[in-house]
Amino acid sequence: MLLTIYNDIIYRPLLNLLVFFYNIIPGHDIGVVIILVTIVIRLILAPSFHKSLKSQKAMNDLQPKLNEMREKHKDNKEAQAKAMMELYKEHKINPLSSCLPLLLQLPILIGLYQVFRIALGGHDIVGLYSFIKAPAFISAKFLGLIDLSKPSILFGVIAGLAQFWQSKLMMPKVAGQDATTKAMQLQTTYVLPVISVIIAIRLPAGLPLYWIVTTLFAVAQQYYIKRDQPKVTVVN
Repeated sequence: MLLTIYNDIIYRPLLNLLVFFYNIIPGHDIGVVIILVTIVIRLILAPSFHKSLKSQKAMNDLQPKLNEMREKHKDNKEAQAKAMMELYKEHKINPLSSCLPLLLQLPILIGLYQVFRIALGGHDIVGLYSFIKAPAFISAKFLGLIDLSKPSILFGVIAGLAQFWQSKLMMPKVAGQDATTKAMQLQTTYVLPVISVIIAIRLPAGLPLYWIVTTLFAVAQQYYIKRDQPKVTVVN
């Protein structure tokens, strides 16, 4: 049952979207196709990501006040948690909202991995809609040079750098944070990009290309939100 739902909602739409773009793009460049597929996915998920990024920015703006609460209630974790939740409620912030995009991304990444394995691996393409024409052959070459069906160190490193850029943008620029918060931020900013590189260089290069484009899209959204959304202020 779950497998059927997954195939109908994620795998088949992604497969058909990729083949559709491959059929209509001049030159049938699979790299351009993956970029277009990524843009479509990001546009569909844009409201969810936008809400999450706005919430993250608001939480970053509240960091000085949160630090005060941690210091004030450092000997009473229950009072500390209560005070922080009240502050979140006052400013209509859901601290768990940033997890939703990650949960949405995981099944999409799995679906794309399967799509790339089938489409770029020379396998018979099964599961196309009746109005999508099956191409006789799908070339895995991007710009005629890079084989996206095989791992690429270059794309893996670029994916890690893009992740580092996004993490740096999300890091609150405030002083006086507690050790746990600092440790988590350092891991997100420096460790996560390294892990991204290690994983990306082992995957078909089509997936790191997707990750690069989707991360750059997220960076653009963050810049837009920073410019468009006023800073959250706390009245003492």
